[in-house]
Order: sequence, then structure tokens, then C-alpha cells
Amino acid sequence: MPRVAVGNFSIEYEEQGSGEPLLLLHTLLADRSVYERVIPELAETWRVISPNFPGYGESQGEIQGGIEVYADLVAAFIDVLGLAKVDLLGNGFGGFVAQSIALRHPNRIKRLMLVDTAPAFPDEAKAPLRALRAKALSEGMSSVLDAAMLRMFPPAYIEAAPDVIATRRAALSAVDPKLFANACEALVMLDHVPHLGKISHKTLVLVGFEDQTTPPALSHQLADGIKGAKLVELPGVGHCPQLQAPDAFLAAIKSFLA
Repeated sequence: MPRVAVGNFSIEYEEQGSGEPLLLLHTLLADRSVYERVIPELAETWRVISPNFPGYGESQGEIQGGIEVYADLVAAFIDVLGLAKVDLLGNGFGGFVAQSIALRHPNRIKRLMLVDTAPAFPDEAKAPLRALRAKALSEGMSSVLDAAMLRMFPPAYIEAAPDVIATRRAALSAVDPKLFANACEALVMLDHVPHLGKISHKTLVLVGFEDQTTPPALSHQLADGIKGAKLVELPGVGHCPQLQAPDAFLAAIKSFLA
């Protein structure tokens, strides 16, 4: 898989297809392979690019700071690839980063897709993130795997799809715990609520009804704050619809981009 130097970082990414560029940003709880079930079909129409954030896969480099640091890194990655604008999709953590790119680097984005994400975490939702951060730093990534799976998928899906869960556990266990912890802290500190009105891109907000990480109410808040945003809800689906319900995910994304 190719890697490209972006400042002091080495960013691993995959690219498939041709056409207009579609950039996919992954969640805190998975690497770029979380899109493996939907990339082949998307690549029939678009040039699909899916990078790993630092600490995930083979992406390397010490990153410190809030979501805006990740946003600036992705904007620089877009520039290094020589892209004028991209359609940008972010899931979970990637959705927070995508919002920040829309605010800080609006000219890099053509259309915006925010999947199971939010403008900010309420106080009661910050405690689990702090707990994940502390356990990853003190006990390593293996200590957060059970909690992470429950945040990614409804219990019934975990029981019904053991192969998917095993693959997700293996991918998350390989993440750098220090960089995972920094990403957790970045989410705790984030608040895009006062700034959503500045996002002027055509926007899709997609959310699974069973998402325990960023519940549907937060996606409603996100859609309400972005003028003209379209909200699509997926019954019975958790935090990663591209894995759990790829057909429904693709239908929503392709309809929006069409």
C-alpha cells in the first residue's frame, strides 16, 4: 500500500478507481479498512482514497493537539496528492475531522458526508472517552477492545458476525496506544456547535439508530446546525454502517453524490 510524506508524517493510503476524488476518513475505533466492503462499488464511479490517521496501519508520525491538527494534516495530504477539491466523507472521529476541514479549509471540499458523528460530545459522553484513553495508555490496546466493539456495533450484530468482529479487534489492537489516546482527548476537547452555521457545503448526515457512540440525537443536532443538510437514518444499524449495512450505506452515499 502506498505511503506519502506529508510534512513530518508518513501517511499510508489506498486508492482505487478513477473519476472525481472521494476521500474517506475512518473512525477512532478502526483503521481505513473499515471501508473495505464499500470501496469496490464506490470505485466504479469515483477515485476513492482512504488514508490512515497517524498511529493506524503504517501511518507514522507523532501528532499532538486537537481535531484541528488532524484537519490541517488531511488538508496537507490533499495538497500533496495534487487534488483541487474532494468529496469528503468522515465516519465517527473522521467525521469530526471532516467538519474541521470544512471550517478551516473550505476550498478543499466539494461535498461533505458526515456518518455517525456529532458537533461535540455532551459531558456525560466524555467519561467513556476518558476511560478508553486511560486504559489504552496504562494497559495497552488489548484492554479497550471489548468496549470498542460495543461502541461500534449493536450486541446482536456482534453475536451474528464473529468474523467481522475478529477482524475489527485485530485491526484496533495494532493501533499505537499513545496516538489513540491523543485522538480520544481531541474528541473530549472539541466543540463545533457554535461554528456549524459557517459550513456552507452541500452536506449529508447519515446515522444508525443503534449507534451507542454518537447517538442519533447528536446527528440531528449536526444536521440542524448546517444549513440545508440532508439527514438519513438507518434503523437497526450501529456506528459503522459501511460494515454492518453496506447496501444501505452505499444507497445513501450514491444517491447524495448523484
